[in-house]
Amino acid sequence: MQILGLIVVGLIIGALARLIKPGKQRMSILATLALGVVGAIIGGLIGHLFNRNTGIFELNVVGFIIAVIAAVLLIGVAEGLSGGRSRGAVR
Repeated sequence: MQILGLIVVGLIIGALARLIKPGKQRMSILATLALGVVGAIIGGLIGHLFNRNTGIFELNVVGFIIAVIAAVLLIGVAEGLSGGRSRGAVR
């Protein structure tokens, strides 16, 4: 049940990250889901460091915010690795 919850939260976090990240992203919904899940795991781990009473897969408010920030950063890294934008291109 935790995995299903992680997928749903990951999808929400991935969608929020795409809304926050400026510009057009050429990523599939599966890539958004994957980066959202990774962001949720990162947020859960960091949130667990702040509040030891919660489990790693239980997001609290701090963990959720960190998860969204991590997903935004991951989307930026994924764009950079895939060559999403041509930097310094001459028109």
